[in-house]
Amino acid sequence: MTRARMPRPHEVAAAKRDPRLLRAVREQQGDDAWRTRGACQTVDPETFFPAPSEPADAAVALCRTCDVQGACLAWALEVGDCHGVWGATTPRERRAMLVAWRSDAPQPALTGQPQAAEHRMGPMACLPLVPIQRVGRTATDRRDPVGAASG
Repeated sequence: MTRARMPRPHEVAAAKRDPRLLRAVREQQGDDAWRTRGACQTVDPETFFPAPSEPADAAVALCRTCDVQGACLAWALEVGDCHGVWGATTPRERRAMLVAWRSDAPQPALTGQPQAAEHRMGPMACLPLVPIQRVGRTATDRRDPVGAASG
C-alpha cells in the first residue's frame, strides 16, 4: 500500500483553477437531496472504490455525465472523504483540491458569501498522518483476566 503525500504547491495552484472545484464551490449550498439524482444510483458501488492497482476511469467517466457532480464533490471535500471517486475526482486529485477548498481562497469570489470557519477543519483533514507507534504489553497486562493463578 502506498502512502499518500502532501500536495505540492503547483498541484494546489492547479486545483484552485480546476473547473470541477469551481463547480463544487457554486453548488455547495444547493439541494441536500442530490444523492437521489446521481448517476451512480444504478451502478455497483464497487465501481467507485477501485483497488489501488485498478484504474478509476470507468467511475470518473460516469461522474462526468452526472447532473449532481458539483454537489457530490462539494460534499466529499466538506466531509474530507479520501477514498473512492466523488464528483469525477480521484483521491489524489481531491487531496490538492482539499487544500484549496479549506483555504477559502476561491469561495468568496465565486459565491459572494464568506465561508463559516467552524465548518473548516484545516487543510490537513484528509492528508497523511504520522503513524501511531504501539507500545508493547507489559507483564501486568498479560495476567489471567479471571484472576486465577496457575501454579
